[in-house]
Amino acid sequence: MKALVFHEPGRAAWESVPDPDVQDPQDVVVRVETTSICGTDLNILGGEVPRVESGTVLGHEAVGEVVEAGRDVRTVRPGDRVLVSCISACGRCRYCREGSYGQCRGGGGWILGHLIDGTQAEYVRVPFADHSLHLLPGGISSEDAVLFADIYPTGYEVGVLNGQVAPGDTVVVVGAGPVGLAAIATTRLYSPDRVVAVDLTPGRLDAAGRFGADARVLASDKPEQLVDDLTGGLGADVTIEAVGVPETFEMCTRMVRPGGHVANIGVHGKPAALHLEDLWIKDLTIRMGLVDTSSTPMLLSMLAAGRLPASSLVTHVFELGAMEEAYEVFAGAADTGALKVALKGEQVYRADSSSLVTTAGGGPVPG
Repeated sequence: MKALVFHEPGRAAWESVPDPDVQDPQDVVVRVETTSICGTDLNILGGEVPRVESGTVLGHEAVGEVVEAGRDVRTVRPGDRVLVSCISACGRCRYCREGSYGQCRGGGGWILGHLIDGTQAEYVRVPFADHSLHLLPGGISSEDAVLFADIYPTGYEVGVLNGQVAPGDTVVVVGAGPVGLAAIATTRLYSPDRVVAVDLTPGRLDAAGRFGADARVLASDKPEQLVDDLTGGLGADVTIEAVGVPETFEMCTRMVRPGGHVANIGVHGKPAALHLEDLWIKDLTIRMGLVDTSSTPMLLSMLAAGRLPASSLVTHVFELGAMEEAYEVFAGAADTGALKVALKGEQVYRADSSSLVTTAGGGPVPG
């Protein structure tokens, strides 16, 4: 089969690799219908995730069809259409029994595209299938569903739940990329007084408005002053960092009110300063972590019920074989306007038009 193989920082290639097969009775093999590129994949290529070894197939988000199942798999069978979660769960260790699947000590956690071969391929082996796959109803398009492999659970669990968003809150989301937009959309479920989005680019701020932000401000236009004005000098109840650079984390700690909550989603490759000389007296709660995906079934139900926006997050669709071009588009989001990139077969089903669109030469189909 073909897959995107990581070789070293700055170099990955779409090339032939051996087909995956069932290695454990709890494994399944999934034919990938749709996969996508995550900001963490760019972190890997940037050399910021050193545990990824040369030769690893990248990717941890996918929708596909089960084609082979191990003898101990009980919840899915060949022919089932499934969502592949970014987190694998053994289901037996202490953390899995508590629902903290991201911290699995039984061989799971974030392993796809990290410690084992991932989803940016024609086929993928998925360990612990009973706890790491979700059956999909036919009415959910693969472009919508793939957003719930990682983006939506991360925005909701690591952002909204860790930030303890409550009715009437002022919530500031710094970073209006895919995860930040998911945090904005799921923050709205808790009836905040207002949601403020901060980003570097007007296009992403426009998207933030569509996903529920009440106020939008460029990072260059004094967002801290805006938050100060909106809250009468008190500060935001919750700030959510969804970028992963020191400047945005430190901005979030400055914009939060005394007794407030800072939720860090961003994957940081450099140290950020924690200004205890200013913060010790503010009684802040700062939380961070890896997504558990325990909320995925609930979020999928809300998607099916039309309660969460999804399709407008996918701005570019490519053929699977155009993986390297898709990476260029996603990495150059400031110029291309890319939010989320989906990769599919040559014929792409568009749920909004009930028609088939054929991609030409691996180029993007505007989303």
